[in-house]
Amino acid sequence: MAAILLSKAFFQDDFWVQSFPAFGVERRGAPVEAYLRIDTQKIMARYAITQPDHVLVQDDRLLQTVTVTQGLKPGGWVLLNTPSGADYVQLLAGFRLATVDATRIARDNGLGTRTHPIVNTAMIGAVARILGIPPIGAITAAIQADIHTRTNANVRAAQEGYDRVKLVVA
Repeated sequence: MAAILLSKAFFQDDFWVQSFPAFGVERRGAPVEAYLRIDTQKIMARYAITQPDHVLVQDDRLLQTVTVTQGLKPGGWVLLNTPSGADYVQLLAGFRLATVDATRIARDNGLGTRTHPIVNTAMIGAVARILGIPPIGAITAAIQADIHTRTNANVRAAQEGYDRVKLVVA
């Protein structure tokens, strides 16, 4: 859902977009991957993204089992949902690191449950802040157009993600 909302926000901001998921052997609890291409020109590429510019990690526990930076271009952003990025500085050396406590933001806004908070909207607000695009207004417009349950809470979560993201300096 985060990739879809981001694609709609970028499209609203006059970018060309492609958004697609990647599925492996599906099982409950397996990591999910989704990709988003953006460009100022029409996108003709129709192949998997193997060298992303940036990576968004919605659950920092993935860092224990998945190499989330595989193929990530040097200097690319890694945005982690975690209260503090200090533990990850060495692991993510060579990349720019930003953190946001999207779990807390989701819980504070009543998104999901205590044990399964829904962090998507807080994360996309944080992405908009670290990249400088799309504008937060495009993010909130995409949320309002596509999320019909707890819409205002999701808009608040996106704004809080935008406001609370932290850049981690090694």
